[in-house]
Amino acid sequence: MFALTPSTFRAELGATLRLAGPLALANVLQMAVYASDVIFVARLGQSSLAASSLAVALFGVVAFGLTGLTGAAAPLIAAELGRNRHAVREVRRSLRMALWLAVLSSFVGIAICFAGERIYLLTGQNPVTAHLSGQFIRILTLALIPMMISNVLRIFVSALGRPVFATVITAFAIAVNAGGNWLLIFGNLGFPRIGLMGSAMASVVTALVTMAAYIVVIHTDRRLRRFHPLGRWWRPEWRRLREMLRIGLPIAATIVAEGGLFSSAAFLMGLIGETALAAHAVALQVGAFFFQVPFGVGQAATIRVGYHFGAGNRRAIGHAGWAGLVTGMVFAGFSASLILFAPRLILSAYLDVEAPANAALVALAVQFLMVAAAFQFFDGVQAIAAGALRGLQDTRVPMVIAISGYWLGGFATAATLGLYTPLRGLGVWIGLAVGLILVAGLLLWRWVRRERWRLVPIS
Repeated sequence: MFALTPSTFRAELGATLRLAGPLALANVLQMAVYASDVIFVARLGQSSLAASSLAVALFGVVAFGLTGLTGAAAPLIAAELGRNRHAVREVRRSLRMALWLAVLSSFVGIAICFAGERIYLLTGQNPVTAHLSGQFIRILTLALIPMMISNVLRIFVSALGRPVFATVITAFAIAVNAGGNWLLIFGNLGFPRIGLMGSAMASVVTALVTMAAYIVVIHTDRRLRRFHPLGRWWRPEWRRLREMLRIGLPIAATIVAEGGLFSSAAFLMGLIGETALAAHAVALQVGAFFFQVPFGVGQAATIRVGYHFGAGNRRAIGHAGWAGLVTGMVFAGFSASLILFAPRLILSAYLDVEAPANAALVALAVQFLMVAAAFQFFDGVQAIAAGALRGLQDTRVPMVIAISGYWLGGFATAATLGLYTPLRGLGVWIGLAVGLILVAGLLLWRWVRRERWRLVPIS
């Protein structure tokens, strides 16, 4: 994993696949963790599913934003290893400041989530649903600190050539979360029957177990342990922290812009109706599930491009970015075909598609999935191009592109078509596609012109 200068595109493609494979699989497994929540909560009825969907929509934006902020550790650590593969002290300093940032920024996220019910009411949501969602997110927010710490530790193990640990730990988290839902929602094996709130409690337990698992593997693996990741954890490195904020804040804003678009779609669906919101929640789970592969490839692109950026190898930088984009496009063709030709089969993993009570929900979800199939390519391009640009520590212009494309293009279209035309929920999803197409095109253009804009080292 420390081979920094492959001389051919084929060699870089192989290096990218070896890194992206475990990361993408870990992302897919993480979605299985989230999907297990939906599967169990769906058994409680549409009202519970709608309430949890609103809660997760807000919590997801906060969590993903903080993940982007601390994600600045990835290009920094990769560049440090690119300059010097034995950069123990430099890597440890970046890791330490990323952990500080993870904990401190989580308190801001917790404050936002605790105002959840008020936010839902301000957006015109049903008061009963808003109250349930507010209760749910107050419990769920307790998972935020361990989740952010786990994200930083995942970056560390991946950049150091151990991405398989992320895969194994996430697979373990599926069992923990599913078991927690089964025990706490329905009161099995003598546990109290808590219902909807039991799902939030299961998520908190899963986050704590995941964090503990990363700490254990880091302290038991010889390569990782030699970096002494928690050494002098109390000592500040202010220059490194400022650098992390310089790179991380635009990443956070970019992720919030995208996540906010999809979460705002949930609010729009809530205004359209409970059935539309529930259908949106299920269809979005499917789309997000398939997105995890290009997202993982984008994470790998950040690390691979970052390695070569630190080493000052312009040719290898290009190979790394294009290797990620080619990989993502191949997968996008597969996922789009699967969604297009077997939507009801996919939906059956989340709910009973043959039940008469679910007929309207399934019909809407299938419509939404047809749009999701159409934007698979653009979703993949924007994720991987953004990841490659982050490897170049280029985050400010991509942030402007994301905010403009997702909101001026995507949300404006979604709100107009969803609330003021007969398209309703389908119009909201068309708006999501418009946002993704705009951002994907502009990010790809910036990547192609990276040398003209002096984003790469000058030889």
